[in-house]
Amino acid sequence: MVDVERISVLLRPYTGEQEWAPAQLDSISIYIDILTRWNERTNLTSIRNPDEIVQRHFGESLFAAIQLLPSDSKATVIDVGSGAGFPGLPMKIYAPDLRLTLIEAHSKKNTFLREVVRALGLTGVEVSLGRAEHFNGKAELVTLRAVEQFDTVLPIAGSLVDDGGRLALMVGAGQVATAQEILPGAWTEPVPIPNSSARVLAVRTSN
Repeated sequence: MVDVERISVLLRPYTGEQEWAPAQLDSISIYIDILTRWNERTNLTSIRNPDEIVQRHFGESLFAAIQLLPSDSKATVIDVGSGAGFPGLPMKIYAPDLRLTLIEAHSKKNTFLREVVRALGLTGVEVSLGRAEHFNGKAELVTLRAVEQFDTVLPIAGSLVDDGGRLALMVGAGQVATAQEILPGAWTEPVPIPNSSARVLAVRTSN
């Protein structure tokens, strides 16, 4: 397992002065351990190095969480195409009272997500097996990170945003113009993700 002090140091460029409770750092360490073991037989992430997993997956996800939500938020969140659980599950670790739905169509990844939720003892998390277009529900915040068929998935993700809610994209800077063309509306200025030359956080507020 990755040492919790090491995790804290690696997260700092992404989360600044955010203080992490020992239980939160323990959860991240356990999550990495499960991810590493599962990744040996199921391709959950191409990143194998534990330090890089902390930075690329947890750091970026927690950066987005801090930008989007207070740590005591009780908002509803849908993570579309959740894959290995990013950014949804780190957001839940950051803000334990979130009501989170992870949508994942691949059965093995879906099973992995359920295992992480069980192992971390998380409550208020629904793991939905299926495609986002078949999901019946909306949320105050919908997240989308590095999914395949971006142009197709984006309007589907947008349709899951509640009135007055937000769609948050963690994408390459070059995809922002495409997103704004597909879903016109009130977009904030994209925020560069730390330690990345190309990825940004872009947010659209629904009418």
